[in-house]
Amino acid sequence: MRIPAFIDKRALQHARRLWLHYGVFWLGAIVTGLVAVFYAKLIDFGYDTFLRYEMRFWWLPLPVTPAIGALGVWLTRRYFPGSEGSGIPQVIATLHDNGELAPRLLSIRILVGKIVVSFLSILGGFTIGREGPTIHVGAALMFNLRRFYPRRFRSIRGLELERRLALAGAAAGLSAAFNAPLAGVVFAIEELTRSFEQRTSGVLITAIIFAGVVSLGLQGNYTYFGTIDVGSRFPDLLAVAVVLIGVVSGIAGGVFCWLLLNTSRWLPASVVVWRGKRPVAFGAGCGLIIALIGVASGGHTFGSGYAEARAMLEGRAQLSAAYPLLKMVSMVGSYLPGAPGGLFAPSLAIGAGIGNALHMVFGQMQLPMLIALGMVGYLAAVTQSPITAFVIVIEMINGHALVISLMATALIASQVSKLFAPALYEALSERYSGRHVTPDAEPSTPAADSTSGRLPGKF
Repeated sequence: MRIPAFIDKRALQHARRLWLHYGVFWLGAIVTGLVAVFYAKLIDFGYDTFLRYEMRFWWLPLPVTPAIGALGVWLTRRYFPGSEGSGIPQVIATLHDNGELAPRLLSIRILVGKIVVSFLSILGGFTIGREGPTIHVGAALMFNLRRFYPRRFRSIRGLELERRLALAGAAAGLSAAFNAPLAGVVFAIEELTRSFEQRTSGVLITAIIFAGVVSLGLQGNYTYFGTIDVGSRFPDLLAVAVVLIGVVSGIAGGVFCWLLLNTSRWLPASVVVWRGKRPVAFGAGCGLIIALIGVASGGHTFGSGYAEARAMLEGRAQLSAAYPLLKMVSMVGSYLPGAPGGLFAPSLAIGAGIGNALHMVFGQMQLPMLIALGMVGYLAAVTQSPITAFVIVIEMINGHALVISLMATALIASQVSKLFAPALYEALSERYSGRHVTPDAEPSTPAADSTSGRLPGKF
């Protein structure tokens, strides 16, 4: 029996609608998961390669790290302007823009530059993470799916469609990077949009599910830092530890944010001029400082700090009380030149170092408990997003027994951090959108040089 032509046409139209509403989006979420896994393995390979040669030749970072610092700055400014830093400020700027920034900040070129230059940076031992760049990469991947929609569909949905795609890609990127699906949802609401829209909830969750399934299929079900066991009885001084760690990590994180947002206030004037006129040489100088700190610390300040944080949680590392300070200096040096790299993993390592150092004060408390509190405190202080911070840490260490303590530490730390500087990612995003010029804004930022079309060359 022959099927009538009008039924065939109706079925094709229905299939086409399903493809436009679901198929393209699901395909993008799957690709985001694949790229996130590939990027994670690439960064791990790069850092393992660096460690292998650094262990054989302790002096090797002294020439290599400055050279890679210079190369990273040159590549970023010459071929990939807009890919600098973690990428989260760029995503925030595009989500609050009228649609003009997204084609420049979420392009395939930016995506490639983010991966390539951050890989080079980790090969040089720079103190960067992959989580923020994965968010940027996910947003760029999903945003470029708009090309698969017909022009008529894009003209109707337009800006709303592009924002939903970018937001979903960013959330999926964080979820795949940490294997933390709840954190992906919370991060999208608290940090990226600063609001909740019911219309986007299904889009976010669907993207996170598909990207998460891909990540789980390729890497298995794992917790980022393993599982900690704090027992059923909490120590008597837990409340005191929560307050002290919240204040200390809040001050440390607030100072870090202030340093990044106000470099022209604390750097010597001659260095500021040198940075503006000779950015590639400045990148080499920062690389030399990172190499010197790394060699002096026995190699512990190189890289994201994931290995050190996990070793502290498991009681396998004996790091000095100076570790968080040295790591923070190395982290600032990694971001001043403007090459791509994330803040999340180094922040967690610094927070772990703070908890480890305060074990000298709270010797009767379990070390993993203090380290978990330090991690959530410093991350909340840097991002000023306390909900995202404690959800990430809970999912990374399977620390549901500490949920109230983690929440309290994150809240205290974020409030203390606000005394020193505004929210870091939002403040940096304003340099792209031109909504506000921060004290450290330079002529090369869009706000001050909108006619040239150049993008900021830092962070």
